[in-house]
Amino acid sequence: MPRLANSSLDDRHTAVIVPLHSRGALTEQRSSRRLTVQPKYGNGSSAVLVRYQWMGAPGAPTVIVQGGISADRHVAGSDDGKSGWWSELVGHGQAIDLAHCRVLSIDWLTPSDFENAPRAISSEDQADALAALVDALRIDSVAAFIGSSYGAMTALAFAARHPGKLEKLVLLAGAHRAHPMSTAQRAIQRQILRLGQSSGHIDQALSLARQLAMTTYRGSEEFARRFEGTPDYREGRFHFPVEDYLEHAGRRFVERFDLERFLALSESIDLHDIAPESITVPATLIGFPSDRLVPLADLCELQRRLRGSATLEVVDSPYGHDAFLKETNKLAPLLRQALPSRCGA
Repeated sequence: MPRLANSSLDDRHTAVIVPLHSRGALTEQRSSRRLTVQPKYGNGSSAVLVRYQWMGAPGAPTVIVQGGISADRHVAGSDDGKSGWWSELVGHGQAIDLAHCRVLSIDWLTPSDFENAPRAISSEDQADALAALVDALRIDSVAAFIGSSYGAMTALAFAARHPGKLEKLVLLAGAHRAHPMSTAQRAIQRQILRLGQSSGHIDQALSLARQLAMTTYRGSEEFARRFEGTPDYREGRFHFPVEDYLEHAGRRFVERFDLERFLALSESIDLHDIAPESITVPATLIGFPSDRLVPLADLCELQRRLRGSATLEVVDSPYGHDAFLKETNKLAPLLRQALPSRCGA
């Protein structure tokens, strides 16, 4: 991602306002803002470039939506034909209804977005940047922060550090800290990336790290159903059915992600550690028994330790951690129920 010094867009605080003509009075604002935060692993305050999207009904309550580390600010589909990463849940008439709320989302920050780059990026930095953006956009109060995976971690940091700006937390597949087994798996991925850096095989390393990550995102039941079968012998060796899937996922990831970004955000997950007792904002937690990255037991612990009221919804799914992306039909009624009433019809 470009460094702050290279951006002229933000210096003018320019916003692109796109009327969503097919959806009545809805608007979409895509812009960048130069804001100031104090990164946890930096040396004092620093300017930072925050890229955001704000879309929905003008004047409606704002809901922050953030996903995993590979998600960007493009949450919902727009009139340019591009589908957002959560379009089945965010849109006109969807569970998060853009006719009744405005969805705000940012591209995840990495050290290169800061004028004075910190040693590492933290979930607190992401939360502080979002809070500064909320102030810059003159949003009095955020109706809800809906976070999935790393987004849930950032939502917890936001609630702990800026409780006066937030009415409700909705957390999917994310907890107050990373599980040590998940940290071990990501540490191996980062070692692969650093080996690729030192050997000059960056694309191969990024692909392999992503392939390993895919084995942690999905559930064993799904892999058993999709990839049972005999291997094919080609190119001098046996190829197992699951390999084509993993290699395809790796190639696609290399096309849209870079190594430094993966390293920074992967490390940020494992640096995350928020005391649940510091959070008084009411919360709805959603977990998946098949999730091996964020065990359901961690969400149970989080629910017990939160100081505010907290409910835990358990959703059965074969998709593991990625259930927050795949189980849209099951999640839609839970999200509708979790959102504050002023975000509804």
